[in-house]
Amino acid sequence: MGSRVALVRCESYDDAAVHAAVGRGLELLGWPDGIVREQGEHLLLKPNVLVGSAPDNCVTTHPAVFRAVAEHFKAAGAHLTYGDSPGFGNPESAAKRSGLVEVATELGIPFADFIDGKQVLFPEGDLIKSWFIANGAVEAEGIVSLPKMKTHGLSRVTGAVKNQFGCIPGMRKGEFHARMSNVAQFSRMLVDLNRLLKPRLYVMDGITAMEGNGPRSGDPKQMNVLLLSTDPVAIDATVCRMMQLDVDLVDTVVIGQELGLGTWEDIEYVGDPLESFIAQEYNVNRSPRTTTESATGRLSSFMRRYVVPKPYIIEDRCTACGTCVKVCPVDPKAVDWADEQGARAKKPPVHHYGECIRCYCCQEMCPERAIEVKTPLLGKIIHR
Repeated sequence: MGSRVALVRCESYDDAAVHAAVGRGLELLGWPDGIVREQGEHLLLKPNVLVGSAPDNCVTTHPAVFRAVAEHFKAAGAHLTYGDSPGFGNPESAAKRSGLVEVATELGIPFADFIDGKQVLFPEGDLIKSWFIANGAVEAEGIVSLPKMKTHGLSRVTGAVKNQFGCIPGMRKGEFHARMSNVAQFSRMLVDLNRLLKPRLYVMDGITAMEGNGPRSGDPKQMNVLLLSTDPVAIDATVCRMMQLDVDLVDTVVIGQELGLGTWEDIEYVGDPLESFIAQEYNVNRSPRTTTESATGRLSSFMRRYVVPKPYIIEDRCTACGTCVKVCPVDPKAVDWADEQGARAKKPPVHHYGECIRCYCCQEMCPERAIEVKTPLLGKIIHR
C-alpha cells in the first residue's frame, strides 16, 4: 500500500512563512483526520536535539518549525508536551540552547520527562523485544516527530527513522551502539523502535539541511523544503532522492520496508514537485556497500582496521575537552587519554582502533568539529 509525502517549498525560517508552509503540508495530508483524533489528547512533539546548539548551526530542529507545528496542533485542540534526550548533557538545557525552550514557554508547552523512563515490552520486535523508554514518550497518547535533514557518519543520512532514538534517555543510547556493532544491526534496532512508538506524523526540517561531516560537524546546505508524512521510510527515501543517494545504501530505509514500517518504492508525492528539490551536489557518503558492514570474527577485525572508515582526530582543532572519551560506549574505551599526564596536559585523546566498533559516537558528539571519518587506503581501493 502506497504512502503519501507532502513536499512544501519554504525558503526561510520567517515564522509566518514556516507557519503557512506547515499548514499547507498538513492540508495536503488531509489534516487533521487520523492525526489529531480527539480534543484534548496528549501529544508529544519530538524535535531533533542532538546537542544544545544555536539554530543557525543546522544541528537541531529549527525553533520556527517547532513553533509552526505546535501552533497548528494547539489550534486543533491537542494538549502538547515536548522533549528529546540529547547525545550528551541535560535534556532541557540542550533544548534551551537550541532555541526551543523560549518558543515552548511562549506557547505554554511544558518540557516532558526525558531523564527517567520505564521498561516497555515489545514482543513483536524483530531484534529488540524490551526497551527502556523516556517517560515523556511513554506517557503521551501519540508522538509527532520533527526530524532534521542531515548526513550521518554511521547511517549515511539521519532523518525520520533515526529521530526516535532520542526517546531512549541519557547514556543508555550508548549501550545500543555497543551492542549493535554494525550499521545493519543498528538500523534494524531503529526500525523496531519506530514500530514500537508509532509516531502519528513526521515533519522534517529541510529548509537548511546539513551535508558533509554530520550529524553535528557538517556544513549548512540550503534545500528550501519541508517534508510531511505518516511514513518515516518514505520521508527518508525521499531525502535520499533529493541528495541523489542510492536508496539501497541506507539500511533504515531498506530494513524499514522489509519489516513493514513503511515503503520506499510506492510513494505518492503531493505539493511541490520532487524534481525541484534535487540537489545537483550534496556531500554525503556514497561509497558502495561492502561485506565489511556485516563482517564478523577475524574478518571483521581485519576489515575494521584496514578497510572500514574510521574516526580520526584533527589535533589542531582538538581542545582536549574529553567529550569523545565520555561518550565512547565500549569498555575498554576505544578513544581515551594516552595517560594521566596527557589528560592533565590537555593533549588530544588517542584512538585504539582494535577496540573501536565504528559507531562514530565520538565524531557525532565532538563540539569542535575535530573528528572526521576517513577511509583507510585499502578501503579506498576496494570501494573503487
